[in-house]
Amino acid sequence: MTLEFRSQEVSQDMLARTRKVIAVHINYPSRAAQRGRTPGQPSYFLKPSSSLALGSSEAPGTVERPAGCELLGYEGEIALVIGKAARRVGLDDAWSHVEWVTASNDLGVYDLRYADKGSNVRSKGGDGFTPIGPALIPADAVDPAALRIRTWHNGDLVQDDTTEDLLFPFAQLVADLSQLLTLEEGDIILTGTPAGASVAKPGDVVEIEVTGGDFSSRRLVTKVTEGTTPFADFGARPKTDDTQREEAYGSREAAGLEASEPAAAGSVLTPELKAKLESVATATLSSQLRKRGLNNVSIDGLQATRPDRKVVGLARTLRYVPNREDLFKAYGGGFNAQKRAIDSVNEGEILVMEARGEKGTGTVGDILALRAQVRGAAAIITDGGVRDYSAVADLEMPTYFANPHPAVLGRRHIPWDTDITIACGGATVQPGDIIVADSDGILVIPPAIAEELVDDCIQQEKEETFIFQMVQEGNSVDGLYPMNKDWQARFQEWQSRQGAQSD
Repeated sequence: MTLEFRSQEVSQDMLARTRKVIAVHINYPSRAAQRGRTPGQPSYFLKPSSSLALGSSEAPGTVERPAGCELLGYEGEIALVIGKAARRVGLDDAWSHVEWVTASNDLGVYDLRYADKGSNVRSKGGDGFTPIGPALIPADAVDPAALRIRTWHNGDLVQDDTTEDLLFPFAQLVADLSQLLTLEEGDIILTGTPAGASVAKPGDVVEIEVTGGDFSSRRLVTKVTEGTTPFADFGARPKTDDTQREEAYGSREAAGLEASEPAAAGSVLTPELKAKLESVATATLSSQLRKRGLNNVSIDGLQATRPDRKVVGLARTLRYVPNREDLFKAYGGGFNAQKRAIDSVNEGEILVMEARGEKGTGTVGDILALRAQVRGAAAIITDGGVRDYSAVADLEMPTYFANPHPAVLGRRHIPWDTDITIACGGATVQPGDIIVADSDGILVIPPAIAEELVDDCIQQEKEETFIFQMVQEGNSVDGLYPMNKDWQARFQEWQSRQGAQSD
């Protein structure tokens, strides 16, 4: 290899020669589990070379949290430095194009994530947002599958992981990127962060070290300072919400937030309760809900791709608002609310979409429906249209919808918000509500009454089995349906005999 800056230390000259910095979104299984989504292929974003900062273990470097920002996220990462140009290289040859391995901190402000639709230009491209170093580890002297990355925040070890079971090994990243663009000498690839990344505040110190065999990058030390120059009023300004806080800190608990409604309600639908709900008809559930004064709990007017299936699960919600072209540009692209909802639905949950009964466009298509199925969703329910109907209908996961329609959602909808109270098919649905659906219809059950409700349903169906048998034997329905006192007494005797037989 012919790198002019072949030394064992990261130098300013080396950083000045770097033309591009490419970062991987998710690569460690621990991070994928934390984020609740596992990508099928690597995805990337670019950081400007001006974000690079020379690392030191002797005197800490500094990074400024921009004025007005709350969430400066740090992410310990292993950085690969390309030593010779790579264009359309194969997996077997890819690692030979890497000259050095070292530590890096993929810093970014979550307050500006909204501004660039996933490109991260402003959120992760700030000056000094990519400190790197201090020591270089020769790539040909280490096993890329046996490296260790550790991060300390104010002296506490917060990240500790290895490259043994990466989703996308380093050679794959090099080979994959080289298929469409030339990796040049000095280019840097940031290879993803494990779980444990969080938020640093002014005065905090973050340290990162990469080790492999007898080699170490030594600790890359960065101290956070407070910015004093406010953002101008002619561009994007910092803003954040609880969703960004949860993403930045890694969990709602770490961010000091209360548990979300779906998580809190999740404990309600136990396996025993789910089995009971599956055992009774929606018609019986509807009858018992009506007895409790709940007459407006059915999602109406939809058809099913799998009418033979019975589905029971907890609701997750997504709301579309009517399309307005300027707002669609801001909220409709990138990793929008629709994709966030699909990519966060969990095993056994049901994604319920509010589309205002608008039938003139699709609200979900084959790829996103497949993604929901892969994540274990029990069903998708939308009171709007479905695109790619044949492909969606072929999935094992049932989808309930108003009608097929070929148009994309941008024709009539903007994906707006998730896990809020919505309206679907004439019914109000809250995150954590229990949804029961079969060929008779779709019901929304408040979790607080579900146990009592289903027990009464089971008893009602026993009574109806007895009544059906009595009618079959030639008895009149007068006094039998509903049962008067005499028939109630006969039912109790019949039920006792049934119990004795089952014993």
